[in-house]
Amino acid sequence: MYINLDAKDSKFVLSNNYLGHLSYIYQNKPFVVPITYFFDAKKNVIICYSGEGHKMNAMRQNNQVAMNVIDVDALTKWKSVLVHGTFEQLFATEAKSYLHDFSLGIKALVVKKEQKELSFISEFSSKVINDNLPMIFIIKIDDITGKMRKD
Repeated sequence: MYINLDAKDSKFVLSNNYLGHLSYIYQNKPFVVPITYFFDAKKNVIICYSGEGHKMNAMRQNNQVAMNVIDVDALTKWKSVLVHGTFEQLFATEAKSYLHDFSLGIKALVVKKEQKELSFISEFSSKVINDNLPMIFIIKIDDITGKMRKD
């Protein structure tokens, strides 16, 4: 049986996960990449990070993005959320503040879901290499839809 999730249940799925798939358009072609994220429910934004490259260039050119998060318990018991939103790159103090929120949020989720303590962002971020901080961006949420399957 498939059931539509309401906004509250969809946000619950976003809040309790930190891995998703980000979709964007580049040169009229769709791309989908895995991404680590943190959903800031108070600000209703998704906080992400990236190194410089294809993805960041593409989103600067077309800031309309989508992100999918799947929470799977079993083959026939899962929840899936699709977010449509607007990419916005952050800079300077604002970026540092959001990176701080991101790292605290991810650490809390990892402790909760995996019973594992993290001390540094480098333990879950491959982007922090050679003291180069990642670029921080948010997805301002325009729309959230969700489905679940249970038998």
